[in-house]
Amino acid sequence: MMIYATYFAFACFGAAVLMNLWKVVFADRITDRILALDTMFINAIAVMVLYGLANGTEIYFEAAMIIAMLGFVSTVAYARFILRGNIIE
Repeated sequence: MMIYATYFAFACFGAAVLMNLWKVVFADRITDRILALDTMFINAIAVMVLYGLANGTEIYFEAAMIIAMLGFVSTVAYARFILRGNIIE
């Protein structure tokens, strides 16, 4: 039963990543694109954790932490670019 739940979760998060990718490409405003990209990072973290659970290895949890840090930094950089026009002062 756990295998079916894992496959269902993979399908749900995979669909969410594809919907976020669609929004990143075809959004009208830049703020919508940034929010969709941040949500796509969160969904990618969930997929990595699920893959680690399915394989029973711990390396994917560390990779998920790296993706979380990169997602946070990129969201802050994009928001700063929108507000000030530059990232590094």
